[in-house]
Amino acid sequence: MKVSELKEKKVIHRPTQNFDVDGKRVYNVFEYDLPFKTDYEDNERERILAKIIDAVPVLLIALLLLDQSPFLAVILSLPAVIIVGSISESFFGTTLGKKIFKIKVIDDNGNNPHILRSIGRNILCLAVFSMLLSDFIPPLNEILGIKHKEANFTMHMNNILCKTHIVKESKLREIKMLLNQSNKQII
Repeated sequence: MKVSELKEKKVIHRPTQNFDVDGKRVYNVFEYDLPFKTDYEDNERERILAKIIDAVPVLLIALLLLDQSPFLAVILSLPAVIIVGSISESFFGTTLGKKIFKIKVIDDNGNNPHILRSIGRNILCLAVFSMLLSDFIPPLNEILGIKHKEANFTMHMNNILCKTHIVKESKLREIKMLLNQSNKQII
C-alpha cells in the first residue's frame, strides 16, 4: 500500500429530530473512510521559509567568500540549493530549513525520495517561486483558466507531480505504522 492510498476512519454523529425515553436527542452515526491527510495547516508558509533558510548559507558563500555581485550570487545559489537540497532530502528526508520546521519529505512508499525525484521536486519548487515572486506575470492557473484546487500552481504542485508528501516529523511514525499494518493485511 502507498501513502496516497491510506484511509482514515471518521465517525460523525448527526442529530435527528427524535428524542429517546430520557429526553436525550437521538443521533445518527455515519462512518467514513477518508483519505489520510499527510499535509497540515500553514505548511506552504513553512515550506517557503524553509527554502529561504536553505538558500541563505549558499547565498552568503557566494557573496562573501566568492565576492560576487548580489545578482550573480542569487543566480549561482539557485543550482547549488537544488543540488544540496536534493541530496539532503534523499539521504535524510529533510534539509536545514525543513529540519528547523520539523518537516520531512517522503515518497509514496513512506521512504526518503530518490535523488532524481528530489531533483524534480526542487526544480518544480523554483517554478513555484517564480510565480510567487512575480508581480507582472499572473499565476499559471489564471493563465490557463484552471479552477480546480489540485491544479493551482502552489507549493503543493511539486509534490503532486513527483508523488511525494510533506509531513511533520511527529506524524511520520503514524504513517509508517499505518503502512506496515496495511501491508500485513495484504499478505
